[in-house]
Parts: sequence; structure tokens; C-alpha cells
Amino acid sequence: MGLISYAFAGFGFILIGSHQILNTTLFNTNPSSSSSSSFFFLIFLSIFSSSFILNSLISLFDANNSNDAVGSALQLQILAVALIFLLYSILSLLNKHLHLPSQLQGLICNFAFVEEFLLFYLQRKDTNGVENRYYDLLLVPLGICIVANVFEFENSKSNAPKLGRGIGLILQGTWFVQTGFSLFSKNWVAEGCSLHQVSRGNYSLRCNGHLEYHRARAIATLQFNCHLALIVVVVVGLYPLVCRKDGGYVDSSKYRRIGAELQPIQNSANFTLDSDSDGDRDGDDGYEIKEGDNVVDQKEIVVELGLNGHGSHP
Repeated sequence: MGLISYAFAGFGFILIGSHQILNTTLFNTNPSSSSSSSFFFLIFLSIFSSSFILNSLISLFDANNSNDAVGSALQLQILAVALIFLLYSILSLLNKHLHLPSQLQGLICNFAFVEEFLLFYLQRKDTNGVENRYYDLLLVPLGICIVANVFEFENSKSNAPKLGRGIGLILQGTWFVQTGFSLFSKNWVAEGCSLHQVSRGNYSLRCNGHLEYHRARAIATLQFNCHLALIVVVVVGLYPLVCRKDGGYVDSSKYRRIGAELQPIQNSANFTLDSDSDGDRDGDDGYEIKEGDNVVDQKEIVVELGLNGHGSHP
């Protein structure tokens, strides 16, 4: 692929990851701007995936001309992954007309990340090549993206999966750039190692001895740790600044008018006082009325008994 191909892929993943982070409700509270940016993002993703397809086709033809069967098989695998990402971007663009469920689109995206994970996990052109160490470390950001997609299936409205996927994509992009320099730039290649190319897409970084081989692998691990630490520092540093600029994220569904909590208490207090005062004021009258009614009823009963001849005579 070369340094230019790796650098182009790296910067593309950095832009995609940055869009994922900035498109969350923590950083973007305007739905209209979010929808317009998503449209241009899908256009960029389609072009980005198509560039991978074009590069794989060029490398495939070069491998066929060089009679490199391993290089041809490798480019077919890369071509399959790029086609899945292209399918995801096209379906997302046509979602207004197709009305596909979001779970189906997320499943296609996660399937593409799993295919990319297996591509770099199983890629062992040369067991003694230092590039295998770079591919192994690339599995870390890919695993972060896969886990984030799985969590998004359970709660699509949460910001955590999008933030995790964005961080994973940015780390993947920076590591692609680092891999390109470490494999194809003479000033960045580990001492005692050199690049051997069979075809355009089939190459291996071999070292002169056992000591140089382990030193090159240790340098790759140190480089990845620096990239990971840089990502963590940038994310932790930018998060409070953006929240302070936007005033923080406020859930409008939980907003209550000032003094709304006191109104039910005031109303209930007034009602209780009025009812108690009314009861104290009218309680005696009500009791006397009831007693008067009982006396009248008793007199009526005595009169009725006297008329019927059953009353007592003095």
C-alpha cells in the first residue's frame, strides 16, 4: 500500500472518529445541523470506502502480474471489508426511502468491524515480520469499536457507545499513520530491519537477527502506548472545555419551572387550614342540628304509639 495509502487511511479514520464524538448530544444540541452533517459524513464515508476498493483493485492487478498468490488473496479480503463499509454508507444515505431499522444498519457496521478485526488477526504473511506486531496492536481500537457497537444495540440513545467508537476510530487512524511511517519510511524503520516487498500489497519488515527483531517489536509497543496516552489526554482535556463553552448538557425533559415544587405545598396548606377552620366553626352547629333531629324523631314515634292505643297511660 505504501506510506501515502496508510497516511490517507489514517487521516480518514481520524476524521470519521472526530465526527462520531462531535455528533453526540454532549457536543451538538442542534438537530438540524446534526442531520446536515450526517449527510455529508455519509458522502465522505462512501468516497472513503470507494478509495479502499480502488486501491485494493490496483494491488490485486499488481499481485496477478507478479504471480503473487498470497498478495491476491490478501487484497480480496481487504476488498470484502471495504465493500461492507460502502454498503453501510449507501444504505444509510437511502434510509429515508428504504426506512430500514437502525438495528439493521448497526449490525452491518458491526459486521464490517468484525471482518476488519479478523483480517488483521489472521494476517500472517511472514511469521518473522515485525509488521505482525503493528497489526496485533491495531486489534485494540478495533475491539473498542466492536464493543461500542454491541452496547449501542441495547441503548441507542446513550452517548457512551458513540464516544467509545469515536475514540477507537481516532486511535485506529493515528496507528495507521504510525504504521505507515514505521514500515515504509527509512528514517522511521527500526535499526537492523528492512522492508521486503513481493508485490504492492504483500510486504514484510524483516530484521537481521533475533535481538533486532525483539527490539523492533518493543519499539512498536512503546509507540502504541504513546498514541494511547495521547488520545486519553486529548479527550480528557477537551471534554470540560467543550462542556464549559456550551454550558453543559441539560436534559429538557427533567426541567421544572421555578417555584413549581412549592405550589402543591401551598395549595395543600391552604386547603387544610380552611377545612380545619370550617370544621371548628361549624362542628357545634352540625352536632346541635343532629340532636334536634333526634328529638323530633322521638316525639313523632311517641305520638304514633299514642294514636294506635299502645302508649302508656298515667
